[in-house]
Amino acid sequence: MPSAPRPSELRYGIRPTMKDVAAHAGVGLKTVSRVVNREPGVTPETEHRVQASIEALGFRRNDSARVLRKGRTASIGLVLEDLADPFYGPLNRAVEEVARTHGALLINGSSAEDPERERELALALCARRVDGLVVIPAGDDHRYLEPEIRAGMATVFVDRPAGRIDADVVLSDSFGGARAGVAHLIAHGHRRIGFIGDHPHIHTAAERLRGYRAAMAEAALPVAEAWTAPGSTAPGRVAAAAEAMLDDAAEPVTALFAGNNRVTVTLVRVLAARTRPVALVGFDDFELADLLRPAVTVVAQDAAALGRVAAERLFDRLAGARPAAERIVLPTTLVPRGSGEIPPAG
Repeated sequence: MPSAPRPSELRYGIRPTMKDVAAHAGVGLKTVSRVVNREPGVTPETEHRVQASIEALGFRRNDSARVLRKGRTASIGLVLEDLADPFYGPLNRAVEEVARTHGALLINGSSAEDPERERELALALCARRVDGLVVIPAGDDHRYLEPEIRAGMATVFVDRPAGRIDADVVLSDSFGGARAGVAHLIAHGHRRIGFIGDHPHIHTAAERLRGYRAAMAEAALPVAEAWTAPGSTAPGRVAAAAEAMLDDAAEPVTALFAGNNRVTVTLVRVLAARTRPVALVGFDDFELADLLRPAVTVVAQDAAALGRVAAERLFDRLAGARPAAERIVLPTTLVPRGSGEIPPAG
């Protein structure tokens, strides 16, 4: 049996191979392969010995050879809306952790809510031969991905469904969460409730507006046209909409429901400057919401669970599972903290 290379030899350009690791650990080549590729069938003691040899020799897996052999790059792509949005941090981390457990690298990028940029980014990732895609869609037509999917590109959509193609999607219950949040305000005596949300063409925004209307209808409460303001989440637009609802001479609202965390943060600032107390429930939790006075009542969605379930679905498909495309809806949680429990003034 040839002797294993000594660590001192490896400092001078000799790259250790799996055969070297096998000789150093005193095991077979297949055993080393199983350890390196995280396959079952190796006792803990043997795995420990192999890992010790890997570290001693400075062995690194040759992924280029692995790609040629298996036709896989051990990488996946994630297309987000905006990496700066706090909602996407836990989602990104969850996808990355699942990828890591499968020995894969995550490559991500932001679409900035631009359908054309989303298309360019997704196709650029495909051109770099990622094994699969997790996409938070900005557009409403994803037929550009059909050739890639037919060629074997595993693809899962998150937060919003794909447009004009049949594909896996993992969603939060935006409709049910908004309905529960508005019903909470109604239960605390509010009858004039305003809704300020994102652009209505966005799936989540439309579902949350629908949930608001459903809660009002179930309580037999009318909805004045001036009480709903979907549109840009820019602070100026949101603040102006809130001021108009609160200062309406005929029917001022006594409570506000915010369609996402960006809207909620602006409304917190608006309400802090007013003397009359106004109840507030926001969709999405956000950092320090529990430390404000009053603390902000929210409908919380589990961004990490969205990312984890989507990534696991993706790797199931990469492992050979070919179930029909599925729509997976995760529950939301109402978190009462104080702002949503303020009664109507007067």
